[in-house]
Amino acid sequence: MFYLFNLYLTRLISLIKNLFQERQDNMQKYRRLFRSLSYAAHSSLQPQALWQFGRMITCTQPDVNPFMYNNYGCWCGLGGTGTPRDDLDRCCEVHDLCYQASRHLPECRPIIDVPYIKVYIFSCTNGQVSCSASNNVCQASVCECDRVAANCFAQSTYNPENNNLDPKTHCIT
Repeated sequence: MFYLFNLYLTRLISLIKNLFQERQDNMQKYRRLFRSLSYAAHSSLQPQALWQFGRMITCTQPDVNPFMYNNYGCWCGLGGTGTPRDDLDRCCEVHDLCYQASRHLPECRPIIDVPYIKVYIFSCTNGQVSCSASNNVCQASVCECDRVAANCFAQSTYNPENNNLDPKTHCIT
């Protein structure tokens, strides 16, 4: 009798382990699917808006690849935290705070007027960026954030040592 109970208990434990492992595998699949869908949605919205900011940077600095500013210091790229490492990193902090302020304008709708995907009209003449007067309030705000940042980048020194920093180590508040 004890043998049968022990065998039953062993099988039950094995079954529970298998169910738990199956659940973990499914969760991993769902996480991967969610990440893929999030990336697809994010990347389908992002290029045009980011492309505009990149074109502004290229306008103010024709020989510079705008992607060199991604993951620079503590503030350039997605997110931002801590004390800016230098003037260039401070440009990115101001840019992030500008985007944050534009999200809180009464005329801007929370989901539709997100700065990272907001498309606007601007021109570039002789290294000078101008935001169009035909932009609505939200477009004008985001355009101005990008214009100021592009000019700030052009006036700041790029320090390769501040590229791809580990935020946990170098970006302490």
